[in-house]
Amino acid sequence: MKNSLPEQPITNLPQGTDIKRYSVLYLLQEQYCHTGCITYLQAQALLEGMSAETGQTPVGIYDAKTELFEWEPDRKLLYNQASIGEQGKRAEEMIRIVQELRLHDSNNQ
Repeated sequence: MKNSLPEQPITNLPQGTDIKRYSVLYLLQEQYCHTGCITYLQAQALLEGMSAETGQTPVGIYDAKTELFEWEPDRKLLYNQASIGEQGKRAEEMIRIVQELRLHDSNNQ
């Protein structure tokens, strides 16, 4: 997978804050889930390790600093074939889902 998301960590946080800049979004039993990762390389390795055999269907990687979403390769092909309007709608939906999952996790800590 091509690295289109920047590798820089989130800065200007209080010392000792363990922020996971990247979220790997996946489907598990038809529900969206995410796993936080500190680096893009960790997120990429996690995404590539997911498979139908484990019940995890990879969707993509979200970067909380830039608020960008990168689709996993098979979904990226479908995304690229959609109209510009549909691409925007799909990307906004995934970003909203990941942000809600991250907010839910932060509220439960």
